[in-house]
Amino acid sequence: MISLAHYLPKSQARSRSRLPGAQRCGGRYARSLVDWGHIRYARNGDASIAYRVGGEGPIELLFITGFVSHLELVFELPAARRFFDRLASFARVIVFDKRGMGLSDRDAGAYTIENVAGDAVAVLDAAGSERAALLGVSEGGPASVMLAATRPDRVSSMALYGTYARLTQTEGYPEGIPLDVLRENWSAFSASWGSPASLGLFAPSMAGDPELREWWGRMMRSGASPGVIETLGEMYERLDVRGLLDSVSVPSLILYRADDQITPPALSKALADGIPGARLVELPGEDHLFCAADQDALLNEVEEFLTGRPAAAEPERALATVLFTDLVDSTATAAELGDRRWRSLLEQFNRLTRRELDRHDGRLVKTTGDGLLATFDGPARGVRAALAIRDVGSSLGVRTRAGLHTGECELIADDIGGLAVHIASRVEGLAEPDQVATTGTVADLVVGSGLEFRDIGPHALKGVPGEWRINVVAGDAES
Repeated sequence: MISLAHYLPKSQARSRSRLPGAQRCGGRYARSLVDWGHIRYARNGDASIAYRVGGEGPIELLFITGFVSHLELVFELPAARRFFDRLASFARVIVFDKRGMGLSDRDAGAYTIENVAGDAVAVLDAAGSERAALLGVSEGGPASVMLAATRPDRVSSMALYGTYARLTQTEGYPEGIPLDVLRENWSAFSASWGSPASLGLFAPSMAGDPELREWWGRMMRSGASPGVIETLGEMYERLDVRGLLDSVSVPSLILYRADDQITPPALSKALADGIPGARLVELPGEDHLFCAADQDALLNEVEEFLTGRPAAAEPERALATVLFTDLVDSTATAAELGDRRWRSLLEQFNRLTRRELDRHDGRLVKTTGDGLLATFDGPARGVRAALAIRDVGSSLGVRTRAGLHTGECELIADDIGGLAVHIASRVEGLAEPDQVATTGTVADLVVGSGLEFRDIGPHALKGVPGEWRINVVAGDAES
């Protein structure tokens, strides 16, 4: 929401490049199974409001976002996609871009909390939702409060995260931020609009992640203009829904992270104190961005609150070597051979590939277009299977590429998930035709096996924190 570096103790305000808990971005519900459909539009007067729907759960859930949004870009960040997919695992989720932001109309009249609440009702109507639970984050909190207080016929319950009823200090409200601090810091924040500099406050635990930094800058530039940000700053000075809190009659859950650097926890506590019967939950951490850090802690609370049952237990996990393979230029080859010959060739390749997997004690998890996903108990067997599959392709006149990584995987029925799967897929994408690429983890584990590797240096893997040492198999050791 706002930059509060001068308002907070230096120990809280400094940026960090560590990535604690970042690997959990590939944890529960890491696989993207949710169809979020097309961007659609709801009309509220002259304003067109973009919205999107995903999930088929029994609960209707309206997500009201913070100060900036973009319905296409938000799903491009794996951590954010995972957050929304998790919500959609137990609810039918409706998300929308507020007026003046993202894909909604930019010049759509005054940006006020009242208008946001009205737009939310229009979105519910367009999405065919008669009554929904609310999940409001940051700036979405006051709009959620207004909607719950004024339209209880449309709201079944309300969960709020990292938010407030009023931002600035006033008589009888010492929890607020001093007005001069808000103005000073909002001015600095606006001046750096479009850069990733503010991530040190919004998501300190992931501020060094190159992909997150690039996405954050694009989200700000595409989500709202500098003019809208100036208008927001002016609104934040006066925004106050404290007078509505007593009128909220729906079950309410207020969540905040203990060391949030954007919305001081005292503001969330004051909000909870004003809503009759509201439940207040403190979460560990310092990130304000809803999808950063250990998002499971936040999502578990929301799921249990909305469904009335504890979140599902963590899935079974096991260490495995993950192999991805793919055929190179398969589309061009298919066009050259024709459908019948290509289908025959592909069937033969798949049959011989499965034989090699069996020979190397591999387990075929699934086919992926013109490739496959398989696991092995031992990394050397996985590498040798990849080499054998490459040789099968060569004998049939097609070329393959392969990628391997060894790590902890989630066992999900007949499928697997988790960060290790994501890494292996990214490594496969780095391989050249006829190459078998691995992470340094695999190369280190097979020392003494007779397999030889060539180190091609550290690489950033899209959607994975940090850099990873990548190797390619340099010798065809006895298999």
